Amino acid sequence: MTQQLSERVLNMATSATLAMAAKARELRAEGKDIIGLSLGEPDFNTPDFIKDAAKEAIDQNYNSYSPVDGYADLKEAIINKFKRDNGLNYTPNQIVVSTGAKQSLANVALAVINPGDEVILPAPYWVSYSDIVKIAEGVPVEVQTSIENDFKMTAEQLEAAITPKTKMIWYSSPCNPSGSVYSKEELESLAAVLRKHPNIIVVSDEIYEHINFGDGHTSIASIDGMYDRTVTVNGVSKAFAMTGWRIGYIGAPDWIARACNKMQGQITSGANCIAQRATITALEAPVSKIKYMIDKFHERRDLVLRLLGEIEGFQLNVPEGAFYVFPNISYFFGKTIKGKKIENASDFSLLLLEEANVATVTGEAFGNPNCIRISYAASEAELKEAIKRIKEALS
Repeated sequence: MTQQLSERVLNMATSATLAMAAKARELRAEGKDIIGLSLGEPDFNTPDFIKDAAKEAIDQNYNSYSPVDGYADLKEAIINKFKRDNGLNYTPNQIVVSTGAKQSLANVALAVINPGDEVILPAPYWVSYSDIVKIAEGVPVEVQTSIENDFKMTAEQLEAAITPKTKMIWYSSPCNPSGSVYSKEELESLAAVLRKHPNIIVVSDEIYEHINFGDGHTSIASIDGMYDRTVTVNGVSKAFAMTGWRIGYIGAPDWIARACNKMQGQITSGANCIAQRATITALEAPVSKIKYMIDKFHERRDLVLRLLGEIEGFQLNVPEGAFYVFPNISYFFGKTIKGKKIENASDFSLLLLEEANVATVTGEAFGNPNCIRISYAASEAELKEAIKRIKEALS
């Protein structure tokens, strides 16, 4: 029969991070020794105390459908977490638990965006933001930031991007892919602009909240005038090394949370019941129980910055969170390396894969054509070997 796919899926980009991971797997299957620095996934195992909670849940026969928006005691744990870590007070009807923070974001987009609504995305932004907005028939509006400003949008840039069609602004802090962290003062300056535009909704993606090497984390919802218009997105995948458990959640104005609950009820219903039970234990634990992972990421960041700093052409800043560096590699554009002409970040990333056997991700996928993303969620030995290979390939 004739293939009749929807315009929606035909116009949708494939996730660049997943595509690079798939390409790396193909090359490994061919026998090549590929070092993967492309996926945003901790290389630690889920802590034992969380796994034990999942085993207990199985033994307690948690095997039935859960409420669409999550178990009541999980929502209570999320409420307590928001109060403890973020100074935010939510009620149960403002919390929705989903199958990963990606579904949380999709729920918000589908529940709030109408065709033609504009969504401001400070670039670089997480690879899926733009396509999720497009699926909801919104219009992504990229605001370009620079490495000199640590890839953070200024209040002046935000003001200039706002139009009568602006519906939302989406951002992450700590940021994927740049590792940038907005300070309280920087968020207050953005909030001062937004208070002049009371109908704009803020989506604050805080999934890397605890992987923070600076002066701490600020939620924009805690800033004066922002609580009633902010959707705070979080989850357990990154800080707790629970990527495959697929649990994300939001704290939001109740009218948005109700709409997300309604949307989710027609698509997936409740998230995995065992993962939800394990998440209660994760969120109730003191952050000190996962500090060993955060400390190790901090050490790796410093190692990667030192080694990449020895390679001519890598322009670097110091990311304060997450587990990525996002170097500007435009120095190499126009050059021919190993017989390959480098015109853009995609060419450069492909060169590293084919000539150095190191998988990275092009910055074009994140809205920045001059950079690549390197994940340091890998062992020190792998990181040292990967950067040695990169240096040799470029020499």
